[in-house]
Amino acid sequence: MIKVVRGNPTPEELAAALAVVQVRAAAVAGQPSGAPTLPDSWADPARVARHRLPAPSPTAWGRTYWPG
Repeated sequence: MIKVVRGNPTPEELAAALAVVQVRAAAVAGQPSGAPTLPDSWADPARVARHRLPAPSPTAWGRTYWPG
């Protein structure tokens, strides 16, 4: 049950708020609760070290993260 505590929303504002609540509830219901989630690939440390590091040289620091 949803109750308006303050203000006097228009029917359109109330419908928009209820739509947001319904979409959020559907999204949460679709996720398994308590199940561990897989980390995003951008957070994977192996992403940074996919290529071999360049040989030591005065310009090696510039090629550390931009191989090629």
